[in-house]
Amino acid sequence: MRFQTELVPARLIRRYKRFLADCTLEDGREVVAHCANPGSMKGLADPGMRIWLEPNDDPKKKLKYGWRLVDHENGHFTGVDTSLPNRVLRAALMAREVPPLANYNTVRPEVKYGENSRVDFLLTEPSLPDAYVEVKSVTLNRTPGLAEFPDSVTARGAKHLAELAKVARQGHRAVLLYLVQRTDCSEVAMASDIDPTYAAAHAAATSAGVETLCIGTYIDPQGISLSSPLALRRPRG
Repeated sequence: MRFQTELVPARLIRRYKRFLADCTLEDGREVVAHCANPGSMKGLADPGMRIWLEPNDDPKKKLKYGWRLVDHENGHFTGVDTSLPNRVLRAALMAREVPPLANYNTVRPEVKYGENSRVDFLLTEPSLPDAYVEVKSVTLNRTPGLAEFPDSVTARGAKHLAELAKVARQGHRAVLLYLVQRTDCSEVAMASDIDPTYAAAHAAATSAGVETLCIGTYIDPQGISLSSPLALRRPRG
């Protein structure tokens, strides 16, 4: 997926109120950008970081820039917009570019299921069990090469796992897909010290038959696309 508008580089001044970021453009102008990320963004919102913004001229939008990337200035990038993974994955699912899910012809986003929940994608094919796919954006990195989820306590995430477990027990496919929006990681793990309840919910869902897929991404200022599967590091003991 290519960005709709050419990104421009900037330096982060500060992130505040979760969804706002003060930034300095290369010409010295200070602007406010929308930050489409409700998480803690540990390690991704330090003042002075090189970032990339997407300008817009939409009169309906109050802010004229959206924060899209962190540039680690070592050849690696992190995507910070949590709305992008679903857009990238939808295109990949429809093009049958996700091998474990490539046999499904019909891809429906945001389908109601469970108790007041919506699954990110419901995949259907007459000869196959329905596949309920929940997508999580992964950006936390505290150990070289290891991406972790979540980066803050997420009761909503634990609820999604419980809903997927119910679906699996009913005989459908239930898939939790961790899309790693970093180019510097080759493994994924649960951040059990940050949210032990979520880690326990993931273990219980796995026991109930929920599948876990981890997929990496190619990221640069031109766009984001899927790369290769990543390994899931199982908890010790």
